Amino acid sequence: MKSVTDYDVVVLGAGAAGLFCAIEAGKRGRKVAVIDHAKRLGGKILMSGGGRCNFTNMFASHENFLSQNPHFCKSALSRYTQWDFIGLVNDYGIAYHEKTLGQLFCDNSAKDIVDMLLAECKKAQVNIINRCEFVSLEVNENGYKVDTAMGTFCCESFVVATGGLSMPKLGATPIGYKIAEQFDLDIVPTRAALVPFTLHEADKQVLAELSGISVDASASCNHTTFNESMLFTHRGLSGPAVLQISSFWQAGDSVHFDLSPNQNLQAILDEAQKAHPNSQLSSVLSHHYPKRLVQTLLHYFQIKNKAIKQYNQKELSEVVYSFHDWQVKPNGTEGYRTAEVTLGGVNTDALSSKTMECKSQKGLYFVGEVMDVTGWLGGYNFQWAWSSGWCAGQVV
Repeated sequence: MKSVTDYDVVVLGAGAAGLFCAIEAGKRGRKVAVIDHAKRLGGKILMSGGGRCNFTNMFASHENFLSQNPHFCKSALSRYTQWDFIGLVNDYGIAYHEKTLGQLFCDNSAKDIVDMLLAECKKAQVNIINRCEFVSLEVNENGYKVDTAMGTFCCESFVVATGGLSMPKLGATPIGYKIAEQFDLDIVPTRAALVPFTLHEADKQVLAELSGISVDASASCNHTTFNESMLFTHRGLSGPAVLQISSFWQAGDSVHFDLSPNQNLQAILDEAQKAHPNSQLSSVLSHHYPKRLVQTLLHYFQIKNKAIKQYNQKELSEVVYSFHDWQVKPNGTEGYRTAEVTLGGVNTDALSSKTMECKSQKGLYFVGEVMDVTGWLGGYNFQWAWSSGWCAGQVV
């Protein structure tokens, strides 16, 4: 016969949001269990930021998040801020640095953040049970009955912290959405976000040889622009500017890339015509871009390479336009396999923005990525995990 254990709170999912919620609930004296099917705790934390975990962003605000209800995240982000989490990191003496645009990374390893969370769980007497397969959830007279492969847990409050569908290799499953549907909650359609683009075959054949080259670029789509770096890959396009704009892109849309966002190419070419009229266009451009990129793009844009003095103004304008407004229609994205996050999820209209509790089902909570709240690239999604987990942890 399977064992039955009573808890005040059971959290499903030992990721950032789940652990943080459990810590806060444990601090209030609640008897808390976290159950997770993975062998390794905090897998997504450990691999994030190239193994250094971009754990928050100094500029985090509600404006850095996508949701059908853009106001939903305001309360949580203002009540548990990036500075609160940074304070916790400082308490543990974890060395970190700002990489760019307010993004904070561990100096040493993402393991520092996982170790901190596990230490906080231990202090709060949270029981973490990993390699534990969730089977079903039922409502009973005292709250919830949670059946797992390792026995039954009964609890007053049940927290869904199962994340999205991104990176299935790390154990992502749709179980959180299934639980929401069990209680008739609406799911905003999900798709991969913060994800590289794939290209149509004709584009890929030409551009694949640029694999590994990175350039500064601004990427624009659907009235949104990000000015960061982009990376050519053997499958398509990646890098921060591409990952950011992928969250705003819809199938069939074109993305506009400015490959010279910080300098005026027209002025550069006009100056070269005066100062170095005999220089080839390719050599002028190679002062500002990698040589291989110049050669490939001139071929791709069907621009003849000749001495700069031989171009009339119309031809020069076409060169400038090609580099300042390169329009690409992606074939698609690399999908959940490499996506950093999942766009969409449990509709926030069903949840309290103050507590993350389901409005129609007492004692049922959703925290983190499983909800329809998706941050930009740069530590924002971790901050949402800490903030939403903290809010639920105050009341579960």
